Amino acid sequence: MLIFLIAIIAGIVALSFAGILTVYVLKQDEGNDKVKFIGKAIQQGAMAFLSREYRMLSLFVAAMFIVLAIFIDLDVLGQIDGDGTWPKTAVCYLIGAIGSAMAGFIGMSIAIRANSRTAVKASDGLNGALKVAFSSGAVMGISVVGIGLLGVVILYWIFQDAQIIAGFGFGASSIALFARVGGGIYTKAADVGADLVGKVEQGIPEDDPRNPATIADNVGDNVGDVAGMGADLFESYVGSIIATIALVAVGMLYLDSNNPVGEIFGFNKLVLLPILVLASGIFSSILGTFLVRTKEGATMSNLLWSLRYGIFGAGGLVLIATGLSVWSFDLSFNYFWVVLIGLIAGQIIGTSSEYYTSYEFKPTKDVAKQAETGPATVVIAGLGLGMISTLIPAVVVVVAMWITYSLAGVYGVALSAIGMLSTLGITLATDAYGPIADNAGGIAEMSGMDPKVRERTDALDSLGNTTAATGKGFAIGSAVLTSLALLAAYSAMTGVSALDLLQREVLMGVIVGSAMPFIFAALTMQAVGRAANAMVQEVRRQFKEIKGLLEGKADADYAKAVDISTRGAMREMILPGVLAIAAPIIVGAVLGAEALGGLLVGSIATGFLFAIMMANSGGAWDNAKKWIEAGNLAGKGSADHDAAVVGDTIGDPFKDTSGPSLNILIKLTAMVALVFGPLFL
Repeated sequence: MLIFLIAIIAGIVALSFAGILTVYVLKQDEGNDKVKFIGKAIQQGAMAFLSREYRMLSLFVAAMFIVLAIFIDLDVLGQIDGDGTWPKTAVCYLIGAIGSAMAGFIGMSIAIRANSRTAVKASDGLNGALKVAFSSGAVMGISVVGIGLLGVVILYWIFQDAQIIAGFGFGASSIALFARVGGGIYTKAADVGADLVGKVEQGIPEDDPRNPATIADNVGDNVGDVAGMGADLFESYVGSIIATIALVAVGMLYLDSNNPVGEIFGFNKLVLLPILVLASGIFSSILGTFLVRTKEGATMSNLLWSLRYGIFGAGGLVLIATGLSVWSFDLSFNYFWVVLIGLIAGQIIGTSSEYYTSYEFKPTKDVAKQAETGPATVVIAGLGLGMISTLIPAVVVVVAMWITYSLAGVYGVALSAIGMLSTLGITLATDAYGPIADNAGGIAEMSGMDPKVRERTDALDSLGNTTAATGKGFAIGSAVLTSLALLAAYSAMTGVSALDLLQREVLMGVIVGSAMPFIFAALTMQAVGRAANAMVQEVRRQFKEIKGLLEGKADADYAKAVDISTRGAMREMILPGVLAIAAPIIVGAVLGAEALGGLLVGSIATGFLFAIMMANSGGAWDNAKKWIEAGNLAGKGSADHDAAVVGDTIGDPFKDTSGPSLNILIKLTAMVALVFGPLFL
């Protein structure tokens, strides 16, 4: 009971700290009337989209609640050995869905208020702007871990059944997928439309107020890169906890099953250990936020290290707490090494993403230099970079699995994912602040602020692109480790002790699972393409029909562009989301539990590498463009810049729609298998 109370206190402290940061951000100057007007337009567009999205998702949640209640909790098919009294799993699913929606809502609510304040603060200096943007990002990061830990701990304390709380993870994952896909389609449709017509065809600057898609583009940064990302990392966090608890429940703990670890406070010590590690991670992340600061004129390297100090400091505190926890529980010190390996693996994957996507390093500069020979070579170079960038994460994950399994069995693999996500409160803050800085730059441009302000926000935005790639690396790496743990739990729960590739059903499942990430990515890419096409046509129409728009003598119809992105996202997000949930259920029902196990293996293997490739290609294309805009090669407005914009446009759905959605796909598939697995025996 004491450990649960510590975790609950940690969750409450997290939400309280998020409240304090919110008060700090809201106290900052909003700027003059023009800045306030633009900020208000972004707020209204973002909230309108989110409320419309959540209304649509509420219908899906209600339908899934009924399905879970009938087939899992009440067991009308007689397949599950449950008490069949009341819909416990369905209730947990509903709470998980609400928690995921809250995580996105809280993050976006503060982001749409911090953007104008960051722009105003940037007029005074770089450090103030970083502090406001980072503080608002920390609101989401700390809120995500606080809500996530509270939800899992309280529900497990009540039900003490891993199968039931898997419903919480299912709810979080399903909402996260729709939020990521819907937000990603929205933001990239607006971004592509704004870039292709504004920059390439008309030659006007990014975020120029004459461009009808600028408000929609800034709204998209919030609904996709903040709300969608918050829901994404929320389900990563809770999924890692549920995976470890599920492994304890099915007895897959140790290489030597004759060496039990015992209980404390009436609970298995290996259930309490990850909870205590994550609780300490909350306190460590809060302390780490105070280490983030920079100085005027800071280089990209200086800015990166200002964030790393906070992340490394939080990681060090987590390790101290983990060591004390292992010692106080009288456990093998192998569990400490497992958490350490998870932290190191996450950092290596994140640093690898930085190397391949930051224009401080050679790979992205090489992509930028290909712009001298046109857009085709930029695209080829970016694709090649993304493919080769999968090597380090793949090796790191394999080595981490090998060592952690040797130290603590399958449970060790799951615990390493806990280690990787233990400092999520601050790592997510370094990710979430990027879209806020991007919005601040747009507001500075549209409101006619001093060009120096845009230079400062661009520096923060470029850093945000790199830290976003780092955050995606953490999310994808932890997704693989968590999904493997969920696969092991599924195997034990269904009695599928081995997956024989020579068995027809297993091989069929592997092929279907391997194809799923490609089909899913294709659907989301094509959705962005269709929505962007509609946006391009609308922007062209306004430039043609609104007299004086290009001369700055008339106002653009921003509301029309916002509506196009909203309708496109609502329409296009349904099919990919349904595919992710329906495919494992259909395969399990038609081909059996072994085939579903094969599907999980295939989706994890291809989804992991494809997600890394898309995230890093997109990040490199984006920062290659920014490197040219910083005055390199022929500079902004040149043919080189136009070529880089084409690469950046292709990379937009790569890094912000399809790529980040894939890590949710593989975890959601595994969670669906764990919840519905007993039906397929």
